[in-house]
Amino acid sequence: MKILIALDSSTFSDRALEFVARMRWPAGSRVIVLSVLQPVVSTLAGPYETGVIPVGDLEGLRHELEELVAGAERKLREVGFATEARVLTGDPRETLLDVARAERADLIVVGSHGRSGIAKMMLGSVSSHVVTHAPCSVLVVKQPGRAGGAKEAR
Repeated sequence: MKILIALDSSTFSDRALEFVARMRWPAGSRVIVLSVLQPVVSTLAGPYETGVIPVGDLEGLRHELEELVAGAERKLREVGFATEARVLTGDPRETLLDVARAERADLIVVGSHGRSGIAKMMLGSVSSHVVTHAPCSVLVVKQPGRAGGAKEAR
C-alpha cells in the first residue's frame, strides 16, 4: 500500500502522523511524507502593491518544513515503514493531488483544522479540497473533542 501523508507545522498534522504510525498497514506499505511550501504574497508594501515574501524568509520556511518531514520520516522508519520525504512549492491542495496521481497513491492522510463557516470560506480547506478531488481514498484525521469529530479511541 502506498500512503501519502500531508504535513504542515500544526498539531493537526501531528495527529495525522501519530495515526499513521500506530495503525497496522499491509506488509510492505510505503509512506511518502509531503509538506508544501506555499509562496505567500504580502500586502505590506501598500494598498495597491503586493510584494512577495523575501527569499530569505522562504528559505527559512523551507528549512523548517524539511526538518518537519525528516522528523516524520525518522518516526515512521522506527515503526517499520519504508519512507520518502519531500518538500515541494506550490498550492498545497493541487500539489498534494499531483503527487498522489504521479505516485499512484492508495491513500492520502491529512489532518483537519476543523474550520467551518466563514473561516473555511476565507482560508480554504486543504482537506475538503483533497477529499473532493483525490484520485484515491482520503483519510481525514480530526482532533479529539471537536464539534462533529469523533472522540479519541482509548
